[in-house]
Amino acid sequence: MILDFEFYTSFILLNSSIKCEAPIFVRDMAMNEEYREDLNEAQEKHQDYVKLVRKFKKMKPKKLDNLINEEHDRQFEKIDCLNCGNCCATTSPIFRDVDVKRISKHFRMKPVEFEKQYLKRDEDDDLVLLTSPCAFLGDDNACSIYEVRPLACREYPHTDRKRMDPILDLTLKNSEICPAVARIFKTIESNLSR
Repeated sequence: MILDFEFYTSFILLNSSIKCEAPIFVRDMAMNEEYREDLNEAQEKHQDYVKLVRKFKKMKPKKLDNLINEEHDRQFEKIDCLNCGNCCATTSPIFRDVDVKRISKHFRMKPVEFEKQYLKRDEDDDLVLLTSPCAFLGDDNACSIYEVRPLACREYPHTDRKRMDPILDLTLKNSEICPAVARIFKTIESNLSR
């Protein structure tokens, strides 16, 4: 099955420091077929997952955190991000000043030079990638700046954090970008419906 994401949207993934302003698509060559199927299923089950998020919003924050964090740990024992790379191919992190300084130092560039070559200001005046997919994403899905990558990349997909309740809408959007989040939703939905 070939994944065909042709839904065009321009949305800001709130509270995540990740922005997506282009069609969401998956690079054909680099993604594991099983992960494609996870994302297809998440797209098909979008309305079910909207209902799931409503259930999440009624939960006590600590119970919600435990539920999602535990499933995060289980899924990331199985998921290998190097067999996917969809987040890097389709979304842009917001680059904080400290990220720009750290990465430009890595390249032995001045921060202003790094910004000019790789970044742009978006409509919210945030620094985001100039191009998509990410200029630092290799054909093998490895990040060429992994050790100095932005905080938003380090924390993605944000399913292992405390206080999941403020970012539930973001997590719903991430279920169609990240196979691990798609699996987290699928498993929790299945367990809650029993």
